Amino acid sequence: MALTLEFEQVTKEKDIQAVYDHNIDAFSDSPDFKWNLQEIKNEIKGGWELYSVSHEGEIVAALFVSEVNNGLYTKNTGLKMHHQGSGFSHEIKEFYENLAREKKLNRIVHYCRIDNFRMYSLNESHGYRKAEKPVDEDGLVVEWTKVL
Repeated sequence: MALTLEFEQVTKEKDIQAVYDHNIDAFSDSPDFKWNLQEIKNEIKGGWELYSVSHEGEIVAALFVSEVNNGLYTKNTGLKMHHQGSGFSHEIKEFYENLAREKKLNRIVHYCRIDNFRMYSLNESHGYRKAEKPVDEDGLVVEWTKVL
């Protein structure tokens, strides 16, 4: 599959604001994220790198990645509704795998909500295995791992 998405690491304050502004309507009710500017900044301060995912100049998703103990830890917003079914989620998974290999990491760990069944199917189709128990104290976040 030819990549049709552009992935760009976001580090500057104005670019973080742009990612937030561009996605506020799409992700403000996303069950996978508390999508507000302060939470995004907190994630970055906590060691997560932010990437914007664009298609033809439109930001369609936001990704967070963190390198921990020889693994690439990942989480992301859902795609904007009118891009669902486009194959973009598969391209995002490929991006994670390529990034992990470039960094010479041996696994990818992905977090998603326990009720995100679209992500369950996507993770399974890419060879991820689900942990037995949720990883957060509320029991809402599930960890998926793929060994490279």
